[in-house]
Amino acid sequence: FFLLFHFAFRRPPTMRAALLSQAHRLGASKAARRLIQQQRIRSAARALSVLGTPIPPPPQHLRNNLHYHRQLRPFASSVDDPEGDDGMSDEVAKLVRQHAHQPQTSANLETLMKTGRGEFLHKTYKDETLKDGPHAATEKILIQVAGFLRHELPIRLAHRIVDLNRVPLMKDMPSVRAVRDLYLTSFLELVSVDKEIKNEAQEEEFSKLLENIYERHAGVLVQMARGAFELRAAIKSGAVECPTSAKSANVDAAGATLVEFDKMETTHDFLDRFYISRIGIRVLIGQYLSLRQPPVENYVGIICGRTSPYEIVRRAIDDASFMCTRKYGDAPEVIITGRLDLSFPYVPTHLHYMMLELLKNSMRATVDWHGVDADYPPIKVVIADGKENEDVVIKVSDEGGGIPRSNMERIWSYLFTTADPAIQEGMVAFNDNVDHSVDSPLAGLGYGLPISRSYARYFGGDLSIMSMEGYGTDAFVYLTRLGNTREPLPI
Repeated sequence: FFLLFHFAFRRPPTMRAALLSQAHRLGASKAARRLIQQQRIRSAARALSVLGTPIPPPPQHLRNNLHYHRQLRPFASSVDDPEGDDGMSDEVAKLVRQHAHQPQTSANLETLMKTGRGEFLHKTYKDETLKDGPHAATEKILIQVAGFLRHELPIRLAHRIVDLNRVPLMKDMPSVRAVRDLYLTSFLELVSVDKEIKNEAQEEEFSKLLENIYERHAGVLVQMARGAFELRAAIKSGAVECPTSAKSANVDAAGATLVEFDKMETTHDFLDRFYISRIGIRVLIGQYLSLRQPPVENYVGIICGRTSPYEIVRRAIDDASFMCTRKYGDAPEVIITGRLDLSFPYVPTHLHYMMLELLKNSMRATVDWHGVDADYPPIKVVIADGKENEDVVIKVSDEGGGIPRSNMERIWSYLFTTADPAIQEGMVAFNDNVDHSVDSPLAGLGYGLPISRSYARYFGGDLSIMSMEGYGTDAFVYLTRLGNTREPLPI
């Protein structure tokens, strides 16, 4: 294998392709082949050594080797597979379990900012003083953060791999299996890196690995939405038996029992855990990669020390108005009142995501309720804060007809959406990363509200909805002012 990697790395693309094909024939894993394609020869070799691959292995041994960890066993429930080892060889499963049994280390906004400013360097470099200027301090910060991520990320990924293997029904959906394989690939790449990152060269190499992982996982939200779409279709077609808890007492016109997908609590709990964990992983990696970029005023990595809710809301209004006008030809006016001068430490992209989702929903409801050519009542945004307040609170109020009380619980469901099924099917089929994009439809995956609530809760806030059917809806976003609430890490 090593000779194949060596020549694949040295030869022209056509020769490399042939050698990659030979590596595939001999049983090299997809992860290892990807490393070859990226010309990361040493990482590929390390990955093989971690996996315990003999050189060269006999064919029968290869069939039982770790390179075949992607072959899936038949369906097994979490009772049959209590350790969540579905589809993994014994050696890989043991490695995943070792990490999944370790506790995750929770972070918070305040800690991320202090670490980025170097206020915790003394904990790593107890016997050293930073006398070589800001450049040396910055390098030590990056090495310190990289060392933490080398320890923490495999643990977090292992927890999710086990969860992805255990969750009933969802784990058998092709898109969910693909996500599991994606997490497993990233996990194996990370554990192949030296446990201690001690110098700039190691830190730089590690940063390239995390850049690839960050980009590779960008489409996971839509991929999991695709998995939920596949599960709904499988239940409706009868390919998968509907859980008893989701069976409705009502029947459709053909006499078939209706399915209440919002009652599938096990699936929803799993998706809540998965998405809150995904937010945490992307915050940690995004913060580290941002620290490696040239400094931006008022920013420490992805965190802005002077985040202005007013400015974020204005940008979200522009984006939501664009999307609404594109669909309906017009958009309701939005009026902002309250503490327009307020600023506090937060991640602007998270706040923008939440506000865009709420404003999209309000604009769509207002236009649908009043009619396309009507004189729309304005949507009102209130930003509230006071010196004694523990939260910054943002309220979005509309007169879009409200939500029926029977649907209030469903709005937090990952398996319930009022969007056109054809639009949703198109989104999960062709889009890889639409969750932060103005290119997505005004109503799409049905994930907007539950994901927005996860963003709010990640740093200790919350999102709640109150509605008056026949009139309108009020949405409240609560954001902690101090930033000292730890991540709600799922187990």
